[in-house]
Amino acid sequence: MGSGMSSDEQNARMIAALARIPAVTSILDVVCRVTGMGFAAVARVTEDRWIACNVKDEIDFGLAPGGELKIETTICHEIRDHHEPVVINDVEDSPYVDHHTPAMYGFKSYISMPIILPDGQFFGTLCAIDPRPAKLDNPETVGMFKLFAELIAFHLDTVERMATSEADLSNERAESVLREQFIAVLGHDLRNPLAAIDAGIHTLKREPSLSARGANVLTLLNGAVERMGKLIENVLDFARARMGDGIAVYRTQVAIAPVIAHLVGELRAAYPKCRIVTEVAAMNTIACDPARIAQLFSNLIANAIVHGSPATPVRVQAAVIDRNFEFFVENTGDSISAATMEHLFAPFARAELLPSQQGLGLGLYIASEVARAHGGTLTVTSTEEATRFTFRMPLTA
Repeated sequence: MGSGMSSDEQNARMIAALARIPAVTSILDVVCRVTGMGFAAVARVTEDRWIACNVKDEIDFGLAPGGELKIETTICHEIRDHHEPVVINDVEDSPYVDHHTPAMYGFKSYISMPIILPDGQFFGTLCAIDPRPAKLDNPETVGMFKLFAELIAFHLDTVERMATSEADLSNERAESVLREQFIAVLGHDLRNPLAAIDAGIHTLKREPSLSARGANVLTLLNGAVERMGKLIENVLDFARARMGDGIAVYRTQVAIAPVIAHLVGELRAAYPKCRIVTEVAAMNTIACDPARIAQLFSNLIANAIVHGSPATPVRVQAAVIDRNFEFFVENTGDSISAATMEHLFAPFARAELLPSQQGLGLGLYIASEVARAHGGTLTVTSTEEATRFTFRMPLTA
């Protein structure tokens, strides 16, 4: 308990933990009432310290919570070594008749039960004393003390686990915010040099003496810049979604058919070996954010192209069904495994589950965030025959 802390810090933490357990006060009250003894306490006992954590004092013993006794003057010091309870009805008729502790503190009856935490660590004792003899050495009283000691140990362990969980959660949140802030700053800082490269490529393309080989190289570079630009936008969208209230959308009335046609045209040019079959039903304009909806469509179609079989076409369909706008993309090929499906829309999940694939694994996560921002859903079904991603959005915002 309290790994990495000094002994003083560990003691302070345990005493504070006991102070947060209301049941301890009730336990001490019951101990005094049942046994008739005037002083009861829960003590933290270490190799060199005896510290009162919680006390009930009806005989003016003079010890308050946080008070200490010299460890060598207590019987609890011995209990710490052998982990066994000590029960004395009357000191005069016990093996402790010549012991220095009863004489020093003026008690005749005494009982002390070790408090052992669930991990086996010795915490301290639940003890009681009185200047008069008392009938303590019986199964009922000893059993009660044992039960109460176990109950205190259980509460201490629970409080400690909660404190550790809260600390871990706080650290995790802080690290998460720092990581996402770093991602956002990195994304912004990458834009400027990338814009300079893009401008340089367009300048060189206008050179009249440019060779065919040079033109081909510039075309490749231009494609690389576009891919890097999309990666940066994905990273920034991820940061916005995680650090803010999700991806912001600005709705307007949009004719969906031209948006899909434009995207499919771009993707056919980028993937000339892939066939894309579209079926877009006649419909009125849809209230949506055109840039974000285009991003969602593009991510889904590109995902289907990359992960689908080149032998069969990618199918794209859009229609209005039951006052909902529906858009689906379907491809054939290997079905998505159960392990992958479980985390499919989580950020970076695709990259972790399929490390051989290029990209950061943010495309589907951002697509799902865009769907959510529109009040819609993005779902997936996958069988040996086909994999289908379906975006569904109510027509009424």
